[in-house]
Amino acid sequence: MSQKTHTGTDALLAAVSAGVSIVELGQPFFTGMPCSPNHPGFRMTLIRRHGDMVRPDGGSAANEIIVTGGHVGTHVDALAHVSHEGLMHGGVDAAAAQVGGAFRELGAEHTPAFLHRGVLLDVAAARGVDVLDPGHGVGADDLQAALDRAGTPLRKGDVALVRTGWSRHFDDATRYLSKEKGVPGVTPDGARWLAEAGIVATGSDTTAYEQIPPGAGHSVLPVHRILLVQHGIFIIEHLALEDAAAAGLTEFTFVMAPLRIVGGTGSPVRPFAAVSA
Repeated sequence: MSQKTHTGTDALLAAVSAGVSIVELGQPFFTGMPCSPNHPGFRMTLIRRHGDMVRPDGGSAANEIIVTGGHVGTHVDALAHVSHEGLMHGGVDAAAAQVGGAFRELGAEHTPAFLHRGVLLDVAAARGVDVLDPGHGVGADDLQAALDRAGTPLRKGDVALVRTGWSRHFDDATRYLSKEKGVPGVTPDGARWLAEAGIVATGSDTTAYEQIPPGAGHSVLPVHRILLVQHGIFIIEHLALEDAAAAGLTEFTFVMAPLRIVGGTGSPVRPFAAVSA
């Protein structure tokens, strides 16, 4: 998004000053939280506790060490994350770009901060259920039904968030990852429908965004290819969309700032919806 300098009262600042409510759209990060089997998990522990070192004035401090993959917890995929037949988005040669242990092109430092119109596509509610069945494929018809329910169009430059209800299982890693029964998610047909709408990013409340059929695991990821490689559309995973659904959100200001990890393939994020108080 472009940066502009304003004189006098800034309309955005005036809107914020009038009162804004924040609805969290991300999961908390904790040791042992569910993680795709393709990525190293999140670990945090204190390496200094209060009292380990006490300063002459009686003060003390504690701190931690964090070890995590870039695709753990609520995160956004950089365009360097996926290639197809050796090429990433824009025809970038993946092998040439990844020499030296970090991507020279399309790395996470190039993933923009987001201040966009967001639209909640509540597929579970559109189907009249709290949670979609394991392995359910969210196709174009499901997404259109959710959009009709929201009563607002998708516009070019939007961020589309797909609710399956699956984040209700986030505290139970086995059920949430659901290797045997599968996980609901967007199908290639649904991905193409989203791309045709001209969105800049999309996310869901599951581990892989994709439909994961029973017993299949993360063996193939065609939706990642369509969105990241073919269209340059960023993917956000492990969203927490229950509060947004309970609040009846349909369209809102979507805010998210990735970490600028040079040469990385993804970044943890803390997305939220901002709405008038």
